[in-house]
Amino acid sequence: MTARGNQALVDRLAATIQARVLSGQIASGSRLRQETLAAEFGVSRTPVREALRKLQSGGLVHVEPNRGAVVHGPSAREIREAYEVRAELEGLAAELAPTRISDEQLERLREAENLFRRSMGSLIRRRRNGKTSDWTAESDWEQANNVFHQVIQEAAGNARLLAIIETLHLSFPRALSWAALSESSHLLEENIEQHHRILEAIERRDPQEARRLMVEHVRSAGELVTLHLEQAGARQAVET
Repeated sequence: MTARGNQALVDRLAATIQARVLSGQIASGSRLRQETLAAEFGVSRTPVREALRKLQSGGLVHVEPNRGAVVHGPSAREIREAYEVRAELEGLAAELAPTRISDEQLERLREAENLFRRSMGSLIRRRRNGKTSDWTAESDWEQANNVFHQVIQEAAGNARLLAIIETLHLSFPRALSWAALSESSHLLEENIEQHHRILEAIERRDPQEARRLMVEHVRSAGELVTLHLEQAGARQAVET
């Protein structure tokens, strides 16, 4: 594997572990063993070790020699606070975007919304057939979500704002929303409809409405993620 391929693998492993911690699947205080993770992901211990080091640099885990890594996940309050900040930052981006967005960027927003709806349809069909998971739907939804938000932020035309938002997402990635939304088709439909209303406001070149809708959208996602984390913590407390 090339150096670029190795780094991509490390990044994917780190992102997967991070998402599990932030969604509450892996509790704070848990010990992560390299050999266990390597077996689960079907890789050698080397990329796992590098992924854990990357997470340690972000403060999510603490690696102890010969003992694995101990998880230091954020509290529900920290996640709620992060989403409050993100809502205001992304709200500003949504306010700036309507008067600056290009035709090409607007088309990418429309494509993202179409991908949202296709992934939702795929998930609903699988659930009707008694199947509870759909990796394709999850991947498509995450891709659409990333594109949708990134295009709006790029269209805002403010490099400093974009850099601050990207820094925030390193600690609290957008993929967290899927863990909170995916268990409910109703919540996913509501989330997709929120994206649609934001798109309509941008198409109408309405900065204030685009900002209001984006702030509401991000705050709503933050509350759902926080509730999901609190419920996961409560379940783990009962099981132990």
